[in-house]
Amino acid sequence: MHLIDTHTHIYLDQFKEDRELMMNRAIANNVKEFYLPNIDSSSIADMLALEAAYPESCYAMMGLHPCSVKEDFEKELQIVEEWLGKRPFCAVGEIGIDLHWDTTFVEQQKEAFRRQIRWAIELDIPIVIHSRKSTQEVLEVLREEKHERLRGIFHCFGGSMEEAEAIIEQGFYLGIGGVLTFKKAGLDKTLTSIDLKHIVLETDSPYLAPTPYRGKRNESGYVQLIAEKLALVKGMKLEQITAITSQNAKNIFVHSAKKSLLFG
Repeated sequence: MHLIDTHTHIYLDQFKEDRELMMNRAIANNVKEFYLPNIDSSSIADMLALEAAYPESCYAMMGLHPCSVKEDFEKELQIVEEWLGKRPFCAVGEIGIDLHWDTTFVEQQKEAFRRQIRWAIELDIPIVIHSRKSTQEVLEVLREEKHERLRGIFHCFGGSMEEAEAIIEQGFYLGIGGVLTFKKAGLDKTLTSIDLKHIVLETDSPYLAPTPYRGKRNESGYVQLIAEKLALVKGMKLEQITAITSQNAKNIFVHSAKKSLLFG
């Protein structure tokens, strides 16, 4: 099997003491590729160091997380812009709108989201979206910014059938993680009717660990547990789930982004 974790923050300090062991466990659990979403300027160095340590399996994104959009967001965006001009990245991410923690900078979040969408379109690379309690707001921006090159993943999808259909209509994939294994989440019922061609797997490590590790540190090796649960939900073999979701991920990400960089 060839599993792909399309969204994992395994470069963070939560893995500082045992990162190599964690990577070995993931590889032993058939996880062959790891896609690393950036958070803000403070996370870039560690993310790129991990990518350099595992160049055949770890792929970095570049973006500004909506929860990091504060008073200095223009400065943070400038750093993202500069990095997108220095080298190729597999995606712009993670970007979007978050209405869960703090709504002080909602308009700034929308502005940052729009700008980063436009950079992704110009570079012809996908975007990876954070949309906590903001699915409708994110969809509104996507409709306004619609472009034939605009594509990507709604990371950590846990919404309704109606929301899933709206996301798919915009040409985006659903990133499915540990929430699928939570008994009261109801995501299993939604995914019963969603074609597997619209789904990719993720962990969001170190967050949102699947059952039976819920509440503990998540790690990329647990993506196999998510695949197993999805196989039960869809009434399919694990090998089928793995093959289709991994191919979906490969359809989204291009390891060598366009050589013609955005700036310079």
